[in-house]
Amino acid sequence: MFPQLIAGPIVRYSDIEKQLKSRNHNFEMAAQGIRRFVFGLGKKVLIADALGELCETFKLSDDKSVLFYWLYAIAYTLQIYFDFSGYSDMAIGMGKMFGFEFLENFDYPYISGSVTEFWRRWHMSLGSWFRDYVYIPLGGNRVSKIKWFRNIFVVWFLTGFWHGAAWNFIVWGLYFAVLLMLEKLWLKKYLDKSKVLRHVYVMFLVIISFVIFNAADMGEAARYIASMFGFGNVPVFSAEWLYYLRNYAVVIILAIIGATPLPKKLVSKLSEKNEKFANTIEPVVLIGMMLVITAYLVDGSFEAFLYFRF
Repeated sequence: MFPQLIAGPIVRYSDIEKQLKSRNHNFEMAAQGIRRFVFGLGKKVLIADALGELCETFKLSDDKSVLFYWLYAIAYTLQIYFDFSGYSDMAIGMGKMFGFEFLENFDYPYISGSVTEFWRRWHMSLGSWFRDYVYIPLGGNRVSKIKWFRNIFVVWFLTGFWHGAAWNFIVWGLYFAVLLMLEKLWLKKYLDKSKVLRHVYVMFLVIISFVIFNAADMGEAARYIASMFGFGNVPVFSAEWLYYLRNYAVVIILAIIGATPLPKKLVSKLSEKNEKFANTIEPVVLIGMMLVITAYLVDGSFEAFLYFRF
């Protein structure tokens, strides 16, 4: 299926069976597809790749500090979201150009109030695939509590293994299995008491999870996490951390804002109130963005999609 290639969203035959036989081709869908494709490419080239440079710089640095470890962890958490959601946007946009309607793959996962909600919003096509082909056939939650937790364990073991045959991926999957079990047992009722607390809780655990995910092995993951909490025999501050924080502050702030529904809501309101914005300004912005992206691509300052590894 050319438009979605190999990294997602996972498109099932049943989702597009009717579209393969009969689908609409029109200028409106093509325009929507081009718009979605350009924004997805912008996410990848302008934000994800810039954050990727910061992550690579950190790994090569000899002047690491506790705050530099945290800067790296936050940068990679944002990078993988913009890289993969950007790819999904491009696939969905390309599908629209050919008359296909693909399901969404991301729904602003970083605004989640629980780990359970996070996985309803992150890589939704993979989550639904495991639900329908592994979790439900095992009995889902309509079994005894012990078997229910067994089902969660199996699904998340396989989710980790799906990403790669390495211990850090297995541990990453089981890490979420444990968190989901804890939420279902007793944690969620406490999280519901404070929106701020539950959001901090989710982002803290997700950031830690992606440190494990991106590590070369579990030894590196353990060193990185230990250093983030001051146990790696590294200073709290460093001149290099401050230098790269200043250099990448704008990209990180834009990425944080872009990971929320705020830009989409703002554009929608402007389009509703001002027809000129939708008909004139938006196309100009898209053309300008495409020119900047092309300059980056011609310059060769871009990286392969992260999820091509899996």
